Amino acid sequence: MSSSDFRIERGVELLPETKALAEKELRETPERVREALERLRELMKENKDLYYGDDDELLTIFLRPCKWYPESAMALMRRIAEFRRDNASLLDNLLPEHEKVAFMDHKVVNVLKGRDHKGRRVLIVSVGGTWDPKKVNADQLFRLFYLIHEAAMLEPESQVRGTVVLMDFHNMGWSQTMGLTPAFSKRLLTFIQDAMPLRLKEVHFVKQPMVFNVVWNMFKPFIREKLKTRIFFHGSKMSSLHKHLEPSHLPADYGGELDAINYSGADWYPVINDILPHIHNWNSYGFVKKET
Repeated sequence: MSSSDFRIERGVELLPETKALAEKELRETPERVREALERLRELMKENKDLYYGDDDELLTIFLRPCKWYPESAMALMRRIAEFRRDNASLLDNLLPEHEKVAFMDHKVVNVLKGRDHKGRRVLIVSVGGTWDPKKVNADQLFRLFYLIHEAAMLEPESQVRGTVVLMDFHNMGWSQTMGLTPAFSKRLLTFIQDAMPLRLKEVHFVKQPMVFNVVWNMFKPFIREKLKTRIFFHGSKMSSLHKHLEPSHLPADYGGELDAINYSGADWYPVINDILPHIHNWNSYGFVKKET
Protein backbone atom coordinates (compact mmCIF):
# COMPACT_ATOMS: atom_id res chain seq x y z
CA MET A 1 0.00 0.00 0.00
CA SER A 2 1.57 3.26 -1.04
CA SER A 3 1.82 6.09 1.43
CA SER A 4 0.08 8.31 -1.15
CA ASP A 5 -3.15 6.59 -0.04
CA PHE A 6 -2.80 8.53 3.20
CA ARG A 7 -2.19 12.21 2.63
CA ILE A 8 -3.76 15.61 3.01
CA GLU A 9 -4.50 17.19 -0.39
CA ARG A 10 -3.40 20.65 0.69
CA GLY A 11 -2.56 23.59 -1.55
CA VAL A 12 -3.84 21.86 -4.69
CA GLU A 13 -5.69 23.57 -7.52
CA LEU A 14 -9.39 22.70 -7.64
CA LEU A 15 -10.32 20.20 -10.36
CA PRO A 16 -12.18 21.88 -13.26
CA GLU A 17 -15.47 20.20 -12.29
CA THR A 18 -14.96 21.24 -8.66
CA LYS A 19 -14.39 24.83 -9.80
CA ALA A 20 -17.70 24.70 -11.65
CA LEU A 21 -19.40 23.27 -8.55
CA ALA A 22 -17.87 26.02 -6.38
CA GLU A 23 -19.25 28.68 -8.70
CA LYS A 24 -22.69 27.06 -8.79
CA GLU A 25 -23.08 26.21 -5.09
CA LEU A 26 -20.78 28.70 -3.35
CA ARG A 27 -20.92 31.76 -5.66
CA GLU A 28 -17.16 31.37 -6.13
CA THR A 29 -15.65 33.57 -8.86
CA PRO A 30 -12.18 35.19 -8.92
CA GLU A 31 -13.67 38.65 -8.44
CA ARG A 32 -15.92 37.59 -5.54
CA VAL A 33 -13.02 35.75 -3.88
CA ARG A 34 -10.84 38.86 -4.09
CA GLU A 35 -13.55 41.15 -2.70
CA ALA A 36 -14.51 38.75 0.09
CA LEU A 37 -10.91 38.29 1.26
CA GLU A 38 -10.42 42.05 1.32
CA ARG A 39 -13.66 42.70 3.22
CA LEU A 40 -13.03 39.91 5.74
CA ARG A 41 -9.62 41.41 6.55
CA GLU A 42 -11.36 44.75 7.23
CA LEU A 43 -13.90 43.03 9.51
CA MET A 44 -11.07 41.33 11.40
CA LYS A 45 -9.56 44.75 12.15
CA GLU A 46 -12.93 45.88 13.52
CA ASN A 47 -13.37 42.75 15.69
CA LYS A 48 -10.41 43.46 17.95
CA ASP A 49 -11.40 40.86 20.58
CA LEU A 50 -10.68 38.06 18.07
CA TYR A 51 -7.31 36.83 16.89
CA TYR A 52 -6.83 34.82 13.68
CA GLY A 53 -4.17 34.67 10.99
CA ASP A 54 -5.08 36.51 7.79
CA ASP A 55 -3.44 34.54 4.97
CA ASP A 56 -5.60 33.55 1.99
CA GLU A 57 -5.51 29.82 2.81
CA LEU A 58 -6.90 30.35 6.30
CA LEU A 59 -9.55 32.91 5.37
CA THR A 60 -10.77 30.66 2.54
CA ILE A 61 -11.47 27.97 5.17
CA PHE A 62 -14.07 30.30 6.72
CA LEU A 63 -15.37 31.88 3.52
CA ARG A 64 -16.14 28.75 1.48
CA PRO A 65 -18.73 27.22 3.87
CA CYS A 66 -20.29 30.71 4.09
CA LYS A 67 -20.57 31.04 0.30
CA TRP A 68 -18.09 33.91 0.26
CA TYR A 69 -20.21 36.22 2.41
CA PRO A 70 -17.58 37.98 4.59
CA GLU A 71 -20.05 38.91 7.38
CA SER A 72 -21.16 35.26 7.65
CA ALA A 73 -17.53 34.12 7.73
CA MET A 74 -16.82 36.60 10.54
CA ALA A 75 -19.81 35.23 12.48
CA LEU A 76 -18.46 31.69 11.97
CA MET A 77 -15.03 32.76 13.26
CA ARG A 78 -16.73 34.19 16.37
CA ARG A 79 -18.72 30.98 16.95
CA ILE A 80 -15.53 28.93 16.60
CA ALA A 81 -13.85 31.17 19.20
CA GLU A 82 -16.85 30.76 21.53
CA PHE A 83 -16.85 26.98 21.11
CA ARG A 84 -13.12 26.78 21.82
CA ARG A 85 -13.57 28.97 24.92
CA ASP A 86 -16.53 26.92 26.18
CA ASN A 87 -14.64 23.65 25.66
CA ALA A 88 -11.20 24.86 26.71
CA SER A 89 -10.66 21.92 29.07
CA LEU A 90 -10.75 19.56 26.07
CA LEU A 91 -9.31 21.69 23.28
CA ASP A 92 -6.69 24.03 24.74
CA ASN A 93 -3.34 23.25 23.09
CA LEU A 94 -4.67 19.91 21.79
CA LEU A 95 -2.01 18.11 19.74
CA PRO A 96 -2.11 14.76 17.88
CA GLU A 97 0.41 13.26 20.32
CA HIS A 98 -2.12 13.69 23.15
CA GLU A 99 -4.40 11.15 21.46
CA LYS A 100 -1.73 9.03 19.79
CA VAL A 101 -2.76 5.86 21.65
CA ALA A 102 -6.43 6.33 20.67
CA PHE A 103 -5.40 6.79 17.02
CA MET A 104 -2.87 3.97 16.92
CA ASP A 105 -4.35 1.24 19.10
CA HIS A 106 -8.14 1.67 18.96
CA LYS A 107 -10.11 1.44 15.75
CA VAL A 108 -12.76 4.02 16.53
CA VAL A 109 -12.13 6.59 13.80
CA ASN A 110 -11.01 6.05 10.24
CA VAL A 111 -11.13 7.95 6.95
CA LEU A 112 -11.70 6.13 3.68
CA LYS A 113 -8.57 6.23 1.52
CA GLY A 114 -10.47 7.39 -1.55
CA ARG A 115 -13.30 9.88 -1.86
CA ASP A 116 -16.89 8.88 -2.59
CA HIS A 117 -18.53 9.15 -6.02
CA LYS A 118 -19.21 12.85 -5.39
CA GLY A 119 -15.59 13.55 -4.44
CA ARG A 120 -16.32 13.83 -0.71
CA ARG A 121 -14.18 12.61 2.17
CA VAL A 122 -15.87 9.87 4.24
CA LEU A 123 -15.18 9.65 7.97
CA ILE A 124 -16.06 6.31 9.59
CA VAL A 125 -16.80 6.27 13.31
CA SER A 126 -17.00 2.79 14.83
CA VAL A 127 -18.83 3.02 18.14
CA GLY A 128 -20.16 -0.53 18.19
CA GLY A 129 -18.62 -3.60 19.81
CA THR A 130 -15.05 -2.75 18.81
CA TRP A 131 -15.14 0.46 20.87
CA ASP A 132 -14.15 0.18 24.53
CA PRO A 133 -15.31 3.38 26.29
CA LYS A 134 -13.07 2.55 29.27
CA LYS A 135 -10.02 2.88 27.00
CA VAL A 136 -11.22 5.70 24.74
CA ASN A 137 -13.87 7.78 26.48
CA ALA A 138 -16.37 10.14 24.85
CA ASP A 139 -14.15 13.18 25.49
CA GLN A 140 -11.30 11.48 23.65
CA LEU A 141 -13.64 10.48 20.85
CA PHE A 142 -14.52 14.14 20.42
CA ARG A 143 -10.84 15.14 20.46
CA LEU A 144 -10.19 12.62 17.65
CA PHE A 145 -12.99 14.17 15.56
CA TYR A 146 -11.58 17.59 16.25
CA LEU A 147 -8.06 16.69 15.13
CA ILE A 148 -9.37 15.03 11.94
CA HIS A 149 -11.45 18.10 11.10
CA GLU A 150 -8.32 20.27 11.50
CA ALA A 151 -6.74 18.22 8.73
CA ALA A 152 -9.81 18.03 6.45
CA MET A 153 -10.36 21.80 6.50
CA LEU A 154 -7.01 22.24 4.69
CA GLU A 155 -8.19 20.37 1.59
CA PRO A 156 -9.65 22.66 -1.11
CA GLU A 157 -11.59 19.74 -2.66
CA SER A 158 -13.14 18.92 0.73
CA GLN A 159 -13.97 22.59 1.37
CA VAL A 160 -16.06 22.65 -1.82
CA ARG A 161 -17.41 19.11 -2.05
CA GLY A 162 -17.98 18.61 1.65
CA THR A 163 -17.68 15.60 3.91
CA VAL A 164 -19.75 12.56 4.86
CA VAL A 165 -19.85 10.78 8.23
CA LEU A 166 -20.67 7.09 8.49
CA MET A 167 -21.52 6.00 12.05
CA ASP A 168 -21.12 2.23 12.43
CA PHE A 169 -22.91 0.73 15.45
CA HIS A 170 -22.19 -2.95 14.67
CA ASN A 171 -22.51 -5.07 17.86
CA MET A 172 -23.20 -2.02 20.01
CA GLY A 173 -23.91 -3.00 23.60
CA TRP A 174 -24.92 -1.30 26.81
CA SER A 175 -21.36 -0.14 27.68
CA GLN A 176 -21.08 1.76 24.36
CA THR A 177 -24.58 3.19 24.82
CA MET A 178 -23.66 4.50 28.26
CA GLY A 179 -20.33 5.75 26.89
CA LEU A 180 -22.07 8.21 24.57
CA THR A 181 -23.08 10.69 27.25
CA PRO A 182 -25.59 13.58 26.93
CA ALA A 183 -22.66 16.01 27.36
CA PHE A 184 -20.88 14.38 24.40
CA SER A 185 -24.05 14.52 22.28
CA LYS A 186 -24.59 18.21 22.99
CA ARG A 187 -20.92 19.10 22.42
CA LEU A 188 -20.67 17.17 19.15
CA LEU A 189 -23.86 18.66 17.73
CA THR A 190 -22.95 22.20 18.80
CA PHE A 191 -19.61 21.73 17.07
CA ILE A 192 -21.10 20.33 13.86
CA GLN A 193 -23.89 22.90 13.60
CA ASP A 194 -22.12 26.04 14.83
CA ALA A 195 -18.35 25.75 14.88
CA MET A 196 -17.13 23.42 12.14
CA PRO A 197 -15.82 25.23 9.04
CA LEU A 198 -16.66 22.33 6.75
CA ARG A 199 -19.72 21.41 4.70
CA LEU A 200 -21.17 18.28 6.32
CA LYS A 201 -23.32 16.87 3.52
CA GLU A 202 -24.62 13.60 4.98
CA VAL A 203 -24.56 11.48 8.15
CA HIS A 204 -25.32 7.78 7.78
CA PHE A 205 -26.16 5.46 10.67
CA VAL A 206 -25.53 1.79 9.85
CA LYS A 207 -25.88 -1.54 11.70
CA GLN A 208 -27.59 0.12 14.64
CA PRO A 209 -29.27 -2.28 17.15
CA MET A 210 -32.41 -1.60 19.22
CA VAL A 211 -30.37 -0.14 22.07
CA PHE A 212 -29.33 2.63 19.65
CA ASN A 213 -32.70 4.30 20.31
CA VAL A 214 -31.41 5.33 23.74
CA VAL A 215 -28.53 7.19 22.06
CA TRP A 216 -30.76 8.70 19.39
CA ASN A 217 -33.17 10.08 22.01
CA MET A 218 -30.19 11.81 23.59
CA PHE A 219 -29.04 13.37 20.31
CA LYS A 220 -32.44 14.33 18.94
CA PRO A 221 -33.18 17.44 21.06
CA PHE A 222 -29.98 19.12 19.84
CA ILE A 223 -30.50 18.53 16.10
CA ARG A 224 -31.73 21.46 14.03
CA GLU A 225 -33.83 21.14 10.89
CA LYS A 226 -30.97 21.61 8.40
CA LEU A 227 -28.95 18.74 9.88
CA LYS A 228 -32.05 16.58 10.37
CA THR A 229 -32.58 16.49 6.61
CA ARG A 230 -29.03 15.15 6.15
CA ILE A 231 -29.24 12.22 8.60
CA PHE A 232 -30.14 8.77 7.24
CA PHE A 233 -30.79 5.46 9.03
CA HIS A 234 -29.99 2.20 7.26
CA GLY A 235 -29.71 -0.57 9.87
CA SER A 236 -28.26 -3.63 8.14
CA LYS A 237 -29.70 -2.67 4.72
CA MET A 238 -26.65 -1.71 2.71
CA SER A 239 -28.87 -1.25 -0.36
CA SER A 240 -30.38 1.71 1.50
CA LEU A 241 -26.90 3.18 2.07
CA HIS A 242 -26.06 2.64 -1.61
CA LYS A 243 -28.78 5.12 -2.61
CA HIS A 244 -26.44 7.79 -1.19
CA LEU A 245 -22.95 6.30 -1.47
CA GLU A 246 -22.28 4.25 -4.59
CA PRO A 247 -20.92 0.69 -4.05
CA SER A 248 -18.12 1.40 -6.57
CA HIS A 249 -16.60 3.74 -3.98
CA LEU A 250 -17.37 1.74 -0.81
CA PRO A 251 -15.41 -1.07 0.86
CA ALA A 252 -16.86 -4.59 1.20
CA ASP A 253 -17.58 -3.82 4.89
CA TYR A 254 -20.56 -1.78 3.66
CA GLY A 255 -21.59 -3.93 0.71
CA GLY A 256 -19.25 -2.08 -1.61
CA GLU A 257 -17.07 -3.25 -4.49
CA LEU A 258 -13.74 -2.17 -2.95
CA ASP A 259 -11.60 -4.41 -0.73
CA ALA A 260 -12.54 -4.67 2.93
CA ILE A 261 -10.90 -2.00 5.10
CA ASN A 262 -7.42 -3.15 6.14
CA TYR A 263 -6.17 0.17 7.55
CA SER A 264 -7.11 2.34 10.49
CA GLY A 265 -6.58 5.62 12.30
CA ALA A 266 -3.02 4.39 12.86
CA ASP A 267 -2.34 4.95 9.15
CA TRP A 268 -3.80 8.46 9.31
CA TYR A 269 -1.97 9.49 12.49
CA PRO A 270 1.33 10.42 10.75
CA VAL A 271 -0.66 12.47 8.21
CA ILE A 272 -2.28 14.51 10.96
CA ASN A 273 1.03 14.81 12.79
CA ASP A 274 2.53 16.26 9.58
CA ILE A 275 0.32 19.36 9.84
CA LEU A 276 1.59 20.33 13.31
CA PRO A 277 2.39 23.94 12.27
CA HIS A 278 -1.26 24.41 11.22
CA ILE A 279 -2.50 22.78 14.46
CA HIS A 280 -0.24 25.03 16.58
CA ASN A 281 -1.61 28.06 14.72
CA TRP A 282 -5.20 26.84 15.11
CA ASN A 283 -4.62 26.47 18.86
CA SER A 284 -3.61 30.14 19.04
CA TYR A 285 -6.79 31.44 17.35
CA GLY A 286 -9.93 32.63 19.11
CA PHE A 287 -10.54 35.33 21.66
CA VAL A 288 -7.59 37.58 22.43
CA LYS A 289 -6.16 36.55 25.81
CA LYS A 290 -6.68 39.26 28.37
CA GLU A 291 -3.59 40.39 30.24
CA THR A 292 -3.77 39.39 33.90
